Amino acid sequence: MPKDSQITESMGSQPMLIEQKDQLEKDRLKDKLKEVFGYSQFRGNQETIIKNILKGKNTFVIMPTGAGKSLCYQLPAVFLEGTAIVISPLIALMKNQVDVLNALGVNAQFLNSTLTKSEINRVKQGTLEGKVKLLYVAPESLTKPENISFLKQSNLLFAAIDEAHCISEWGHDFRPEYRKIKTILDQLGQLPIIALTATATPKVKLDIQRNLQMEEADVFKSSFNRENLYYEVRSKKDIKKQLIKFVKAHHGKSGIVYCLSRKTVQEIAEFLQVNDIKAAPYHAGLDSNIRIKNQDDFLNEEIHVIVATIAFGMGIDKPDVRFVVHYDTPKSLEGYYQETGRAGRDGLEGNCLMFYSYNDIIKLEKFNKDKPVTERENAKVLLEEMASYSESAVCRRKQLLHYFGEIYQGNYCSETKWCDNCRYPKEKYEGKDYVLTGLKTVSLTNERFGLKHLTDVITGVSSQYVQSYRHYELPVFGSGKNEGQEMWSSILRQTMLLGFLEKDIEHVGTLKLTNKGRSFLEEPHSVELSKDHDYGKEEEPSITDEAITRRSYDISLFELLKGLRKKIARQKGLPPYVIFQDPSLEEMAIIYPTNREELSQINGVGRGKVAKFGQPFIETIKHYVIENDITTASDVVIKSAINKSKIKIHIIQQIDRKVDLEEIAESKNMKMEELLGEIEQICYSGTKLNLDYYVEQIMDHDRQDDLYDYFLNAESDNIREALNELEDEDFSEEELRLMRIKFLSEYAN
Repeated sequence: MPKDSQITESMGSQPMLIEQKDQLEKDRLKDKLKEVFGYSQFRGNQETIIKNILKGKNTFVIMPTGAGKSLCYQLPAVFLEGTAIVISPLIALMKNQVDVLNALGVNAQFLNSTLTKSEINRVKQGTLEGKVKLLYVAPESLTKPENISFLKQSNLLFAAIDEAHCISEWGHDFRPEYRKIKTILDQLGQLPIIALTATATPKVKLDIQRNLQMEEADVFKSSFNRENLYYEVRSKKDIKKQLIKFVKAHHGKSGIVYCLSRKTVQEIAEFLQVNDIKAAPYHAGLDSNIRIKNQDDFLNEEIHVIVATIAFGMGIDKPDVRFVVHYDTPKSLEGYYQETGRAGRDGLEGNCLMFYSYNDIIKLEKFNKDKPVTERENAKVLLEEMASYSESAVCRRKQLLHYFGEIYQGNYCSETKWCDNCRYPKEKYEGKDYVLTGLKTVSLTNERFGLKHLTDVITGVSSQYVQSYRHYELPVFGSGKNEGQEMWSSILRQTMLLGFLEKDIEHVGTLKLTNKGRSFLEEPHSVELSKDHDYGKEEEPSITDEAITRRSYDISLFELLKGLRKKIARQKGLPPYVIFQDPSLEEMAIIYPTNREELSQINGVGRGKVAKFGQPFIETIKHYVIENDITTASDVVIKSAINKSKIKIHIIQQIDRKVDLEEIAESKNMKMEELLGEIEQICYSGTKLNLDYYVEQIMDHDRQDDLYDYFLNAESDNIREALNELEDEDFSEEELRLMRIKFLSEYAN
């Protein structure tokens, strides 16, 4: 592990103050972030996690797919002297990450069964000489005595365990070899451990920590909310017709279609091909050369759609997947969440469509019949959660986040209609008495039972457990028999989502009362519940046959740059996104950088990438600017007449993501007044901005309507005149300016 001198400095003979040390390290980290990875700012918890790793502490990172987990261990490895080992479950994932790092100028290597003896020796020699910054290894490779011996001689910084959920028997992708990792690492000395996963329920999290003996580790859990993803579930009625319509609506975009069986994968891939869609299959039964070719073709944009079993995905780091379709119902919500998380990893659009039929759940239960009893019971619990998610009419986001132990804050999904249940709400009903019955049943059965037993008691089913515990004697027994078990399951699940009940982490499937639930028992109040979907009877409405996207860039230039990227990628033998990612190309199509300095300021473009790949892009943009008579300068003037400087682009992007204005101002060290000035300039230049999400927080609808009427009828939009005119109404200048922006965006732009 690095000494303090590696990460701190002194000022002359006097030790620097702690604050100065922290600031210096922060500046150096940001410099390295920009220099190597091309980013000016850290995202979410990244900086805090990286600092924790630099201190040599055990660190547990729970962060959704696409939120930047890899950077958390890659940057410390680049920053320090020595080699970080990264334990990764799939060979494809290792190769993918190593290719990306090498393209950034970072010496990363992998050690696995695909290498020849001479290649293995070369990798080992480079590691022993301190040249390799990140060494990716499979857990199986760690068990080999010669590798343990070699690693003991290396200057190791820490061990990062990627896809750490593979450790847990309660996870969706359990791998027995992962359980042995801690024993092997113990042979390498006191290495700090970094465990990383995108999917961990509270139960899985506990299991990972216990197995790695890192209960004391600092845990960094990011929100599981992926705001750019649209979630939708549809009935399997006319499924092939629906699939074709959906994929063709996303013409030319990258997508994944997941199927449960190899046979279905082949069938659907051929079906898409016949319908003029560039598609290819991917599953473990294919010849390895064909499988690798199909994966590479997808990464290199030679094909648009990959049809796959869940064997495909963990090895892919493709940021511009625009849709993920589940042709069959997944085996668990963890698997579903991770697979949908492969859409929109670059923060841009991502549509997630699942076709559902309860017959899929029955089929999957049959597949589990030969498993050991405990494993079979675990799998059944996971399938019940999957069926509940599919059939429930409650906000999809709220359900997913609740499953991972996170309370969904705010009304983003219901306001933006960013899932099918929020866009097409089902019938509501008064639920006070139902919730009360459910909570009483949990209480009277001493908070020791799960959903099935509770619904048996409420509906009056004399099951074996009901008989043995004499629960037929309880006053609630049979009190809800008129509604049926399916409805009571729905009621109890919604009661959990409302925070009245919670799962017992130590006893899987058991439900307990929360403090909120106990309060409800004492003082019941009105509660609104939703009726579930019945996919056996209805065909659900949908909006995702129209691709959801918002563009504020020069589309012609963007397509030109995409074509150039693909050409260069072919020449270099790299996936296109390794050259530049879509958000970087979009920003180029806004800013028109015509020299190296301007190009290096694009988000996601470091000086290393400018030197490696930049010149053809600069030449293409220069030619485009001249050909289309676009005025440009170092401070950026755009052909739409809007002066979209870097700060303006940042503001537009943040507003698109519905970030609070105070947060945007703070991130750029601006006063609110300055930020409003920038927003007004953007608006006056013709760009439409939607500030509804913010205005709704600070003004009721009556006040908004009053100001709308004022601007609609006023001869001028002058704020001073408005303040004088409306002085009796007690409007603030900020409210007036915000409503003027809203008004102009809707009427003038």
